This record gives sequence, C-alpha cells and structure tokens, in this order.
Amino acid sequence: MEIRGALVLRKRQVLILFVLLGLSQARPESVPYSVAEETEIGSLVANLARDLGLGVEELSSREARVVCDDNEKHLHLDLLTGDLLINDKLDREEMCGSTEPCVMHFQMVLENPLQFFQAELHIKDINDHSPTFLDNEIVIKISESTAIGTTFLMESAQDLDVGSNSLQNYTVSPNSHFYIKIQDSDNGKIYPELVLHRALDHEEEPELRLTLVALDGGNPPRSGTTLVLIKVLDINDNAPEFPQRLYEVQVPENAPVGSWIITVSAKDLDAGNYGKILYTFFHASEDIRKTFEINPISAEVHLRSQLDFEVVQSYTINIQATDGGGLSEECTLLVKVIDTNDNPPEVIISSITKIIPENAAETLVALFSVRDQDSGENGRIICSIQEDLPFFLKPTFKNFFTLVSDKALDREERAEYNITISVTDMGTPRLKTEHNITVLVSDVNDNAPAFTQTSYTLWVRENNSPALHIGSVSATDSDAGANAQVTYSLLPPPDPLLPLASLVSINPDNGHLFALTSLDHEALRAFEFRVGATDRGSPALSSQALVRVLVADANDNAPFVLYPLQNASAPCTELVPRAAEPGYLVTKVVAVDGDAGQNAWLSYQLLKATEPGLFGVWAHNGEVRTARLLSERDAPKQRLVVLVKDNGEPPLSASVTLHVLLVDGFSQPYLPPPEAEAAAAAPADPLTVYLVVALASVSSLFLFSVLVFVAVRLCRRGGAGSAGRCPVPEGHFPGHLVDVSGTGTLSQSYQYEVCLMGGPGTNEFKFLKPIIPDLPVQDSGRHIGENENFRNSFGLNLQ
Repeated sequence: MEIRGALVLRKRQVLILFVLLGLSQARPESVPYSVAEETEIGSLVANLARDLGLGVEELSSREARVVCDDNEKHLHLDLLTGDLLINDKLDREEMCGSTEPCVMHFQMVLENPLQFFQAELHIKDINDHSPTFLDNEIVIKISESTAIGTTFLMESAQDLDVGSNSLQNYTVSPNSHFYIKIQDSDNGKIYPELVLHRALDHEEEPELRLTLVALDGGNPPRSGTTLVLIKVLDINDNAPEFPQRLYEVQVPENAPVGSWIITVSAKDLDAGNYGKILYTFFHASEDIRKTFEINPISAEVHLRSQLDFEVVQSYTINIQATDGGGLSEECTLLVKVIDTNDNPPEVIISSITKIIPENAAETLVALFSVRDQDSGENGRIICSIQEDLPFFLKPTFKNFFTLVSDKALDREERAEYNITISVTDMGTPRLKTEHNITVLVSDVNDNAPAFTQTSYTLWVRENNSPALHIGSVSATDSDAGANAQVTYSLLPPPDPLLPLASLVSINPDNGHLFALTSLDHEALRAFEFRVGATDRGSPALSSQALVRVLVADANDNAPFVLYPLQNASAPCTELVPRAAEPGYLVTKVVAVDGDAGQNAWLSYQLLKATEPGLFGVWAHNGEVRTARLLSERDAPKQRLVVLVKDNGEPPLSASVTLHVLLVDGFSQPYLPPPEAEAAAAAPADPLTVYLVVALASVSSLFLFSVLVFVAVRLCRRGGAGSAGRCPVPEGHFPGHLVDVSGTGTLSQSYQYEVCLMGGPGTNEFKFLKPIIPDLPVQDSGRHIGENENFRNSFGLNLQ
C-alpha cells in the first residue's frame, strides 16, 4: 500500500510539473523536487527530460545545464539520459542551518533559443546529529529556604536537526528533590526547568549531583547528557533585578572587533556576598559565544568577532544576573546587525562566445548572472556596458542577462572588441565590479579587391627588349586571410583585333606587367586593356582597372626628302634670273620624318655650295633663297647640298643636292619681237652663240617639262577648260605631301595653280595664288607676295 501511495503521489507530482511547464513561458514557476540529506553522490533525483517534455537529443543540441543559485555544482544533469543526479553530498545543516524547509533553488538553462526552467530541491532532514550541551557541568546554587515548586532555568541542549529529529524532551536522573519541567519558548524551542518538589537542607546535604538527559525525536532517538551540580546555600531572600527586561541595540556589521556594544546592570538589595552579582550569557548558542562576550563584573558586552549581515541579521542574547546567594534574574539583549555596503557585486558567466562572424546580426555573445549579497539599496544592482559598442544587454530571467550584438559587425572596420561588463550597486559608497570580455570578429568575404587607381597609364619606349617590365598594377583587399589574397589577370580586350596575349603579360601574384615583344611607335602608338583582380574567397569577388600603354617614340627614322626627288632619272634644275633680288625664292626642300614629337622636328642647313654666300636655306621651312645680288662673275651652274636633320637624340639626317642654273634675261616680261631679231642679224661672237644655244636648250627643256606636267594634271582631272584658258587644277595635292602637324612636309599654302595663257603676242608661265591658303594671315601674305614677285620676274616669251 505504501508503494502504491508513493506511485500515486509521484504521478501527481509529474502532472503538476507538466502543468507548470505549460505556463513557464508566461510566468516562470518553480518545479519542486525533494531528496534526503547525505544522499550518496550519483543518486537520482528525477528525470528532467521526461518531466519537462524534452527529448534527450534536444538536451545536447541546446546545451542544457543546471545552474544553482549559490553557483555551486550540487547537481549534475546527465545529457545522455536526462537524469538529474546528486553531484556532492548535501548537508542540510550546513546549507540551511535551522531554516525549515531547506530549499535549494536551481534553474535549467537551454540555448538556441534561450529558455529557462526554474525548479527547487527540498532537502529533507535525517537524524544525523545528537543533542549536545555546551557545558559539561551546570552549577546551580539553591538556598535552603527555597520554597517547594520553585523552578530553576537550566542550560538547554543544542540539536542541529530540525522537525521531528530535533530536540523533543529532557529527563533528569532519579532523585528525591527535583524533577524536570519542559518550557516552550516563542521561537519554538523547548527549555528544561528544574522544579523543587522537596525542601533542601544545607546541613543535611550541601551538594547534589544530577544527570540531565536531552532526547530528540528520531527513530531511533539520540541523546546527550550533562552533569548538574546543585549547591545548597544559606538563605538569600533578594534576587537581582534588571531595570528593563529587553534591551535593543543596533551594530553596523563593519564594527571592529572589541567594540563596546552595551552595558546592562542589575541591582540586588541584599548585602555582603548575597548582594554581589555575576553576569553570564544564558541559553546562548555557540555562535553567540564566539561573537560576543560579557564582563561578569561590569556587565559590559563587547564584540568578540566580526559581524556579517549576509550571514546573521540579528542576535537574541539572554543575560543572567546571579547574586552571591544564588538568586538570578534574566534580561534579553536584541542585537540588530546593520548592513553596510561591504560586498561588491558579482558577475557569474554561464556561457560565452568569443568569436562571431561579421555578417551575423543579434548574435548571443555571453549569458551571465549578477548578484550582491548586501540588502536593500546596497544590494540593488545596475548592469551596463560601454555605450560606443554595437552590443547591448538584455535582461532575460531573474538576475540573468544576455550580451547580444545589435547589428551585423564589420571586421574591416573593427576586428576586436573589448567589452567591459560593469556591475554597480546603489550603496554608499557604491561598489563596482567589472568583467572584461574580448570578442573577435571572424572575416567574411564581403569586400572586393580595390585597385589603387581606376586607370593606369604606362609609358614604354619603342624598340624595347622582350619581357621588359613596363609597370605594375596594385589592388588591396580589406578582408583577411584567403579572402584578402589577390590574383591578377588580363581580361579579354574590347577590340578583338588587338593581339593582347602577344603584347603583354601579367604576374598573377604581384601585378607586374611585362612587354612580350618589341613595340614600334610607328605601328602601334597606344593600346588599352583591362586588368582583373580576384580574391580567393568563396564566392570570389573581383574588380577591374583600365591600363593604357603609350609607346614612346625613339629616334629611329631618318628624315626623308620628298622634293626634290633624288631617285629621278634626270636631276632637277632650278632656274634663277641673274636680276633676282636678295631673298629671291629659288625652291623649297620638302622632307618628312616617320618619328613623332621632337624627333620629327626638322631643320635645314646649307651643307655645300658652289658659291658660298650666294644662297641661303631657311632653317625651319627649307626654303632656298638668294642671299645677295647676282653678278656676272657668278658661275651659271650652281650645285647646292642641303642637309635635313631631325631633333632626336642622337639626331639623324639626310641630304639632298640641288642644281641651280643662273639665266640672263629670265626676268624680262616679254621676249624680243621678230623685227628686233632681224635687225640684230649681225655676225655674233662665237661665245655668245654658245650661250644663246645653251639658254635656248635649257628653256625648251624646262618648258617641255612644264607642259607635260600640266597635261598629266589635266588628264587626271578629266575635265576641259574654257576657250583660250588652260584647265585649272582643283583640290589638294596628294595626301602624302601634306603634314598636318607642320613639322617638315610641304604645307598646303605651297600648292599652286599652273596655267599657260594663250594670247596674240606671247605665252606666259605663271605661278598663281594658292588654292587653299591655310597658314596664318601674315605668313600667307608673305608667301603670296613672294609668289607674285617670282611670277613677275620669271616670265618667258616665245615666238
């Protein structure tokens, strides 16, 4: 029947437990369990997994653990079975003292999500302590005149057990004078009183020795004894008297040892030895006797050891005053311990996560509880962390807090956080406890590599050696580890015709760029391509940068003379009238240079001349002009060598040879008429005849050349001119004679119209104005003037 009743009671407890668990989310309530003290380690208390309706696998996955209020490991939760086991022997008297019931509160904590289950363990008392008397001998002095029925207070025994196992009865050894009377006190304890039921006779029996026995209610009962020595005194008819029955005093817990507490005094009207009073503690526990002491003569009470409000809040001390005749009186001293703020707050870490990923929001960092053993304002706690951190404290259950990140962290902004949990009480002075937690932020590949420049411009001189290092690109990744390791590569060029793979290569580790072939400025002046930088994260991130390679020109092309042509079958001869003024334009040397920049800047100089000082060459445009008036002594045939030199380093040059023929009368506007020639038909000098024949031959050759040139031009144009006028060529000369940069080729302002004008008298070879003058105004005017002078002075009349 008892077993069945226990099973029914067990089922009721489990039912109540499930009801309480169903309400745990709305209002946490304690689930009661019980166990006897001194139970062996490893003994089963209950199966928490079954009682709470949780699976055994859930206990492990959610990191279930049991946390006691005093932070001691009294209990152990077996995660494999869900059993709650005893972890160490529980001593009810050590844990709760005389408090009944003895309850130990604990919580089961589950994470992911965070959940609390509150429970309490009732520790049942067993009869493991016997009653003991603090004094081995109790001495009582009784006057022989004491009336029958007089009671004498006896020292009580101490029993650490509670309930039925506590002190229940007193007995005294058989005698003819006294018996024991049990007296109940207001605090529930019993005290023995010795009652006189037969008068004493000092002369007959001055002393009595009795044995006082204290019995508890255990099964079997335990007992303790002490010797009672009764001394029979002569008559003393006045007992000591206290002014008041109750004394109250308040003592701060930080009072130094030896401090005076109070002085109590009693008066006795008797004289002599019967009027002398001795003071002692009466019914005082061992704790009181260790904490306080009383002067037996002066009745001054002093502090014997340090007080601790968190252990004992008040003391009730019975003080007995006994005169020389054995009469006594009692009073009560109530000592109230005043709490001082002498206990700093405590931080108890239950779980902690020291590394969190940077992209996780509201991550649980730590679970901890706080407590302060002081009371009142001294025990009220404020918990905080630094305000400039992306974390916050969240109260969860009772005195538990969670430290949570309030947003996704950025490791590149800050990789480590030192969090200080500050716990401050409200006492005076305030006490503060700090607990430091270091949280490391783990890296996530959330940053692509970034080039130091969005575009790079690299210069390389042409005719470079293959595999030449022409420059570098650099990209950095603010991530860490493999996420920050950058690999460089060449991206396909937007122009499919650009052979990028044969022009450059890149080192994938450091971004160094190399020219694979020898570059030629004249063939490829610049090219562009894109470079990619990719990290080694997962997934990998990348970025691009534009690289422009400019091929710098080297002076590797010598000037090339376009006019006069040097490979013609017949040398080009220029005609100059002897009447030409200084500065007369003889011809213009036209040259080009395949290089660029200053390497293509051409300068001209007269290297050799038949008559030094007769002709000059303009250094910048190659015009050959007369430097002085011609004379009869000047040779009719002049040979000039003009040097064309560029501005490179070292400079390159080319030379051209000009043949100039000095002609008499070439500048006359008309030739002599036939009548004049007939009139002059006189015998001529042979030398004069030779000169005339030579001049006529040269003039005929020149005229024939001009006619052929004009005819070819007209045939190319494919059009016919109006009656009496030759066709005028229109448009520009071939493009290879035009230098758009103006650095050495023939300018468009030197393109001329050539026309043979037919008329009744003579035909004239004329230079007309330029077709498309594109030089500045002053230059154009100058050239036009020169052309007009040349046209007026370079006429030829034909019959």
